[in-house]
Amino acid sequence: MNEQSELGDEVSSEPCVVRAEDGFEVEATTFVPSRAIERRGAVLVAGAMGVGQGYYRAFAEWLATQGFIVMTFDYRGTGRSRKGPLSHERADIETWAREDASAVLRALSQRSEGLPITWIGHSLGAQIVGMTPGHERVSRVLSVAAGSGYWRENAEPLRRKVWLFWFGAVPIATPLFGYFPGKRLGMVGDLPKGVIYQWKKWCMNPEYAVGAEGERMRAQFAAVRAPITALSFDDDEMMSEANTRSLHGMYTSAEVRHVRVCSTEKRGARIGHFGFFRREMREALWAPLALEHIAKREQPRAA
Repeated sequence: MNEQSELGDEVSSEPCVVRAEDGFEVEATTFVPSRAIERRGAVLVAGAMGVGQGYYRAFAEWLATQGFIVMTFDYRGTGRSRKGPLSHERADIETWAREDASAVLRALSQRSEGLPITWIGHSLGAQIVGMTPGHERVSRVLSVAAGSGYWRENAEPLRRKVWLFWFGAVPIATPLFGYFPGKRLGMVGDLPKGVIYQWKKWCMNPEYAVGAEGERMRAQFAAVRAPITALSFDDDEMMSEANTRSLHGMYTSAEVRHVRVCSTEKRGARIGHFGFFRREMREALWAPLALEHIAKREQPRAA
């Protein structure tokens, strides 16, 4: 059933269910340009930790007006994909990549009519590309406000309080509730316990996921060959430039282009960790930065 877009007849949006290999039904949304708009490509939007797909709706609708078939989704245990008590959910971050993101990427590949696919990853969404089976279908990656998460490299506003988060809130609240109750605490969002514990393990290691998980994970990052543009922001309250460079340095086989955005050059508007996807950033950020990367003409990758 199509939902009415704020853009009227230019875009249709359709909630859909995508079945993962393990049988879980991932809740997603497909945004399709009208027949009058030339198809230019397809885009998968992989969200940040604890952020529901609705946050990316305005951006996805706008991309569709530019000629892209777009899919957003919720990782299991979050947003519309939270089904039943969260304390019963056994997923970790790799489950989100291996099962959920892979299923959505497969569905988008089937829907995209052979068009090139861009992976747009916000924060965590840019960390899991190599962990996602089928990532070879992706022609390019746009990484937005993504970094390694290693706590000593966090931006100063976060670094001042992150120790309390990892060694206070997480170990006390997670066993008590059976999941991390981030909404109650005003921290990150509600997360399955497997996700928060694995994330902690990564954030304590100077090499983040690669250091925590070893050669298996190192090989997954190295397997990504699609070119990556990494957007980072000087007023990001979570990810420092060091975090950003650490993460993208793990993609050893990919050509990585770093774009550091100064918020004062964008009409003085605050961007931060989440601001890129706000509707009011359309002219300042979406058009010059997103389209520059994803609208390049090239041959699609093999499905």
